[in-house]
Amino acid sequence: MADELKLRPAVMDDLDGLMALYAYARQQMRQRGNVSQWVDGYPEREVIAEDIRQGYCYVFEDSLGICGVFAFIIGADPTYALIEDGKWLNDEPYGTIHRIAGYGRAKGLLGRAVAFALGRIANVRCDTHADNAVMRHLLEKLGFVRCGRIYTRGGAPRIAYHLIGKEQW
Repeated sequence: MADELKLRPAVMDDLDGLMALYAYARQQMRQRGNVSQWVDGYPEREVIAEDIRQGYCYVFEDSLGICGVFAFIIGADPTYALIEDGKWLNDEPYGTIHRIAGYGRAKGLLGRAVAFALGRIANVRCDTHADNAVMRHLLEKLGFVRCGRIYTRGGAPRIAYHLIGKEQW
């Protein structure tokens, strides 16, 4: 089924379905012992609606409908301005993958999101909670380098990752 996946920008008509997908993802995190990430209803409906309005939100679709989502934003992320216990691989322009989630029926969504991102900019950054063992494993498997610790707008610590694309850039 992975070959049948389509990637497209999200539209406002997707919003209710995306909120259901994020609720599912939060539930899966809790079942895997990650009880501290995406708390208090994050990502909130307003955040996802703004991602859609700004053109940052993308969805994966299979024959059953939306099966994954992520935000991809090119430009400086304010939460990445300060990094502790390490440093970024470089200070070149970058894009950031945020709020990636899936129903689990299609494998390789993060890899596809990373390929999409690298098709637009040579440097990609991402972060995740220390308790999100699945995401940490996948990022490292895809070649991301653990660079240090950043803090969300709410002050929560996150492990920061950076990937530099191939030399063709």
